[in-house]
Amino acid sequence: MVEIIILSIVQGLTEFLPISSSAHLILVSKYFNFSNENLTLDLSLHFGSLLAIIFYFKKELLDFINNKKLFLKIILSSVPVIVFGFILVKLNLIDYLRNYKIIGWTTIFFGILLYVGDLVKTKKTIKKDLNYKSVFYIGFFQAISLIPGVSRSGITITAGRFLNFSRTDSSKISFLMSIPTLTAVGLYNFKDLYLENNFEVSKLNIFAIILSFIFSFFTIKLFFNYIRKSSLTVFVIYRIFLGLVVLFFSYT
Repeated sequence: MVEIIILSIVQGLTEFLPISSSAHLILVSKYFNFSNENLTLDLSLHFGSLLAIIFYFKKELLDFINNKKLFLKIILSSVPVIVFGFILVKLNLIDYLRNYKIIGWTTIFFGILLYVGDLVKTKKTIKKDLNYKSVFYIGFFQAISLIPGVSRSGITITAGRFLNFSRTDSSKISFLMSIPTLTAVGLYNFKDLYLENNFEVSKLNIFAIILSFIFSFFTIKLFFNYIRKSSLTVFVIYRIFLGLVVLFFSYT
């Protein structure tokens, strides 16, 4: 129960912040010596985050007629991450990339890249300037987030900022792009459950979904309120500090 509570909180707080949820889940599991190799738990955590982002953008999603072009672009943006993920799985590179040294270096490097991107002046809006070229550009960077420490939200927000979108618009693009990505992750895990013939869902899984949903939703809400007034520097500082700590213990 304690393990599920901690992992649900970590998933909810880090999935949509530019600090890498995968890195935090790996590091927290290692620190507390969790044995969270449970596909149903992983599916539950990501499903909770998916429900949160859908609930947060429910008005846009329900107004499909007026937003259908935007949604088509968002769906197409997930193609690179699906292709890259398929390649990583086929080459058996997933476990190799969960290396602590890799996490340390990617956390720092992409944190610095986030800072540089956040210095770009705002010139574009989603309504007028988000074309297919832009979403494929951001989608390509999103594919890199499969490497722990990069951060899916962090790299897509960075890409959006380099394209001159505001922090708010870059974050909105990033969060909307998480819907097909999290769905793809869920379907992949569901496929593994099917192959293992393991569909057992316990009360703990339901609890994990609820907790992940709650923390994910309020994290999204607070993050948008924060970036309307402030820069992303605080996340950059945190990433550099975390990366240095991880590298210190990795090389000693």
